[in-house]
Amino acid sequence: MSLEPAPFTADDYRARMARAAQSAADAGLDGVLVAPGPDMVHLTGYRPTAATERLTLLVVAADRDPVLVVPALEAADAEHAAGAPALTLLDWTDGTDPYGITAPLLGVGRRFAVSDNTWALHLLGLQRARPDSMYTALTEALPMLRAVKDPAELARLEAAGAAADAVYEEILKVRFAGRRESDVAGDLAALLLESGHSQVDFTVVGSGPNGANPHHEAGERVIAPHDMVVLDFGGLKHGYGSDTSRTVHVGEPDADEQRVHDVVREAQQAGCEAVRPGAACQDVDRAARAVITDAGYGEQFIHRTGHGIGVTTHEPPYMIEGEERPLVPGMCFSVEPGIYLPGRFGVRIEDIVTVTANGGRRLNTTSRELAVVE
Repeated sequence: MSLEPAPFTADDYRARMARAAQSAADAGLDGVLVAPGPDMVHLTGYRPTAATERLTLLVVAADRDPVLVVPALEAADAEHAAGAPALTLLDWTDGTDPYGITAPLLGVGRRFAVSDNTWALHLLGLQRARPDSMYTALTEALPMLRAVKDPAELARLEAAGAAADAVYEEILKVRFAGRRESDVAGDLAALLLESGHSQVDFTVVGSGPNGANPHHEAGERVIAPHDMVVLDFGGLKHGYGSDTSRTVHVGEPDADEQRVHDVVREAQQAGCEAVRPGAACQDVDRAARAVITDAGYGEQFIHRTGHGIGVTTHEPPYMIEGEERPLVPGMCFSVEPGIYLPGRFGVRIEDIVTVTANGGRRLNTTSRELAVVE
């Protein structure tokens, strides 16, 4: 049984908020405004029960201590967040104007990056209370805010990846033929929870022609002998994400199916080998895509090669043409090329990779060969 990692401390969150303030200043901004969601979890450890019409907002700026504006009825929960000692709580009660209470924190005529999932209701309220302030999307202004992981975060991602690998090894033992996709998806979900995941985010099971849809929802189709089956699953363990894909075959594959799988496997290998400090994100996409294009399947690779992962399973950076941002040690992202043949089948192979000082290291280590299942 794996040991629980040591919890993040108030000092960890204090350092993260300081980096956020400095990153905003470097981008010509006065601070960041963070609504409930992954950015707030990353910066404070506070995860409200749900985002609601009641304003909850973290205000981080270089010229003041961080302040968390929170409804009074949720203040007790906020006080117990791991990062609470690193910030000031400002609560407000129903019947008062939370935007008027927040406005003095924003100053006059200043520019803020606002987390992407902020409700329009709240942003419009802030604009009314402080019409001289200006706002920009956090992902556009500070896309790398959560991208570079510290050693404690990397350890959590590695544990999540190992748990997902154990799930894959177990799912190979179950019967596929004659069962619905949703049955296998249920097996995957149960195994993820048994492996220590606290949250299951997705269990894609795309059999036969359904595998040609990269984000196919597991449905009622009965898996048949000779089906290719795309498996893509993940969730959160210790608060950090897992995400892996493998493609299996019910019974022995034919030569064409094996060839397509081999091409994807070679493309995935090429993408992983392209990971190194200083390389552009698009270089990973180009390396994987070149293999598939040269094999004649370029038009059947219909998505980016990868996405970042951390406190959510999809976040910047993205491995896609046009993304020239350089890779730096500590970045973690998927490398997941695929080929999708409409009406026939699909193949995808995915590992999470972290950038190291001299290359890249996979956090998923299960076999990438085409596994035969019953």
